[in-house]
Amino acid sequence: MVYFKIVKDAFAKAVYHLEEEAICTPAETTYIKQYCDLLIYTLEAFRIKYLFDDEEKMKVDLTESGFPSYSEFRYLVNDMELKQDHIDKLPKLDALKNEFLETLLKFKEPISDRKLHQAASVTYYSSVEKKFLFKRFVQGKVTRSNQPEFAEYMVSWAFYDVSLNRPFICFMYFDLHKTRMEDYLEELYQVLESTADRSMTIDTMAYAIDKKLSKLWPRKIKKVDLGPLHSVFAKDELEITHALLEAIGKKTIDIASYAVSLSIDETKSTGNFSEGSFFNKQYLQVWENSRPEKYLFTSHRVMQLLYDKIPKKIYGLTKDPIEIATLKL
Repeated sequence: MVYFKIVKDAFAKAVYHLEEEAICTPAETTYIKQYCDLLIYTLEAFRIKYLFDDEEKMKVDLTESGFPSYSEFRYLVNDMELKQDHIDKLPKLDALKNEFLETLLKFKEPISDRKLHQAASVTYYSSVEKKFLFKRFVQGKVTRSNQPEFAEYMVSWAFYDVSLNRPFICFMYFDLHKTRMEDYLEELYQVLESTADRSMTIDTMAYAIDKKLSKLWPRKIKKVDLGPLHSVFAKDELEITHALLEAIGKKTIDIASYAVSLSIDETKSTGNFSEGSFFNKQYLQVWENSRPEKYLFTSHRVMQLLYDKIPKKIYGLTKDPIEIATLKL
């Protein structure tokens, strides 16, 4: 399936070049790799789920995304919660294998689509593990920061935004005030999942976390937006997508051509101020946003096309488009 090849290739190459170009710190890149591994695993689960299924097709978001609709992720989790019920209703794998061999070797007939779909369903329900899926919210662990003079701790988390249908990965560097990490960990995780589980402006996210965690002093928050993915399957009105689709339609570039946009928002604490009464005082951070960073990963041929068609858009990137190898189908 062309779509799955494009998306999996896009994630793998974007992560590789994130590291090569040192766009994020080594520690951040390690976590981004781990979250993208979950995304690639989930995409493979989607591929198997819809293999040989002529009735149901995976829903791809048609707005500024290019990725599967969030509803597909929700259905996947629901499937895993009921996986044993589904397995009990399907034929056993060994029985299917024997039936396939008999059909092919004894009767010299092709396998029916219904049987192929059954085999894919057996593989799907028996091999996909819920713990490896990219869910609406994925919590990373707290680690010691590699910049202790700036902040003692770092925590990461990721989420799939329900309205934008895109994955985001976030990092927060912070210190603790009058508490220990092991005593505050559960509260930290609860606040991140309830407060920072969707796309919002970076300073809004920072203030919301800061306000709810009185014993935690955030120093820096970074949000990485993995997308949109511009390909033949995208239907948005973005300039890059439009230029790509036009060129594919005219057959000046291959149908598997794509580009991945990636943006980074970051805010840092420049000081603090107190809020509340003398007996119920809380110190909150004063935030200063950095200039948003915008990157584009694509092949040399698509790069040439975009410089020719939409030069102003391309010159507005933080750095020149980052070249990735062309996908061969």
